[in-house]
Amino acid sequence: MPSPNLNYPMLKAFRAAFLDFIADPFYLTESESIRYFPDGLLVIKEGKVEAFGDYEALKDEYIDTPITAYPGMLITPGFIDMHVHFPQIEMIGSYGEQLLEWLNKYTFPTEGKFNDKNYAQEMASFFLDELLKNGTTTAVVFATVFPQSVDAFFEESSKRNLRMIAGKVLMDRNAPDYLKDTAKSSYEQSKELIEKWHNNGRSLYAITPRFSVTSTPEQLQSAGKLLADYPDVYLHTHLSENRAEVAFVKELFPDSKNYLDTYDQAGLLGERSVFAHCVHLDDQEFQRLSEARGIIAFCPTSNLFLGSGLFNINQAKSSEYPVKVGLGTDVGGGTSLSMLQTMNEAYKVTQMRQQKLSPLQAFFLATLGGAKALCLEDKIGNFDVGKEADFIVINPRSTPLMALRNSEEVPNTLEELSERLFTLVIMGDDRAIQSTYIMGELAYEKSLIC
Repeated sequence: MPSPNLNYPMLKAFRAAFLDFIADPFYLTESESIRYFPDGLLVIKEGKVEAFGDYEALKDEYIDTPITAYPGMLITPGFIDMHVHFPQIEMIGSYGEQLLEWLNKYTFPTEGKFNDKNYAQEMASFFLDELLKNGTTTAVVFATVFPQSVDAFFEESSKRNLRMIAGKVLMDRNAPDYLKDTAKSSYEQSKELIEKWHNNGRSLYAITPRFSVTSTPEQLQSAGKLLADYPDVYLHTHLSENRAEVAFVKELFPDSKNYLDTYDQAGLLGERSVFAHCVHLDDQEFQRLSEARGIIAFCPTSNLFLGSGLFNINQAKSSEYPVKVGLGTDVGGGTSLSMLQTMNEAYKVTQMRQQKLSPLQAFFLATLGGAKALCLEDKIGNFDVGKEADFIVINPRSTPLMALRNSEEVPNTLEELSERLFTLVIMGDDRAIQSTYIMGELAYEKSLIC
C-alpha cells in the first residue's frame, strides 16, 4: 500500500465525474442538495481543495497543473463510518447470538488479546488498511479497555495521516475481570490519552463508555466530568440496541426516566455525543436527542445480523424533532466494512418499515451527513474550497455484472445519476473502490488483478 507523501507538490488536479453534497436531501430537494459534474476538475494544494467545478470552466486557469484522469469513474468525498470496533475485525461473522450473549461468547474474549500492544498494533494496521480499501477515510472507533490499544490505533492512523476519532473503552461492571477498569482509573487513563492524542495531527478523541450495562453510575459521572473538562472531545457509546439490553438498563438505573437519561444525568449528552443503534428509542428520547443535538449512528448490518430491530429513519429525520444521523458498519456485529454494503442494508431496513431511502440520501449520510453530524463539516464531507482532500474513486463497472448493468456513458441527468448510484448501493462493495486519496495523496489503489 502506498505511504502518504507529505511533501505536497504545489498543485495537482483530478478529472472525472464528481458528486458531492451542499445540503441535506432529507429536507431539500435532491437537485438543491447536490453538486454533480459529469466532467469535473478537482484541484488540490497542500492537501486541501484549491478549486472544484466543471472541467471546461476551470481548465484554462490550471492549464499547467498535472491532471490525473479517471475516465468513466465517479469521485466522491471519502466515506465516514460513524461506529465501528477495530478489535472486533478478527471476529466478524461469529455465529448466531443476540447482543448480550454475543458479547460474552465472542467479543470479550477477543478484546482480552489487546492487552498486548504489539497485537493491537498488528490488528489496527490491518483494520485501517481495510477501511481504505473500502473507501472509508474517517471513522468513529471503539478500541478496548486497555490504553495501549488506543495508542496502537492512533499510531497506525497517524502513519496514514487519517482523520480518525477513537477512545479507550470504559467498563467497571458486568464484564470479565480482565476487562474491567474503575471509575478512577478510567478517568485518569482517558485524561492522559486525551492530552496525548486529541488534535494531535488529524486524530480526535472520544470518551467511550461501552454502554450503561457495563458502567456504574459513578463511572458515567466520571466520564461526564471528563467531557466537561474537555468539551471539544467526543462521547461515543451504545444506546437502545436490543430489547433485553433496554430492560437490563432499566433494572440497573431505576431512577432514570429511560435509557438515554442514564447518559443525560451524567452530563454525557451533547452535540458531539455519538450513540450507536438507537433502534428502540421512545418519542421522549428522540425529542431529547434533537434538543441536545446528539448523534445517531445507524448500523443496519449489525442490527439485522444480531436480530436487534429496524431503525426508524423517518422519525430520526423528521422535521419536528430532527436528529443528526450517519451510517455505521459496527464491525464485528456488523458484517462488512463496506459503506456501500451498509447503504444496501439501510435501504432494506427502510423498505421493511415501508419508508424510503433514496441512493442520494444514502450517499449523503455516508459523506456530508456524517461530517455535519460530527461537527466536522468545516474540514471534510464535500469539496468546498479549503477542506481536507479525502476522496475516493468509484468504478461503477467494477464487476462483470455491474459492467452489464451500467453502460460506459457517464450519467448526465439527476435521474440517470440516481439510477447509477442505486446500482452501487445494491451491488457495490470494496471491489467498486478503485482508489482512495488522503489529503490529496494516494493511499490505496485497487490491484489490476482481482
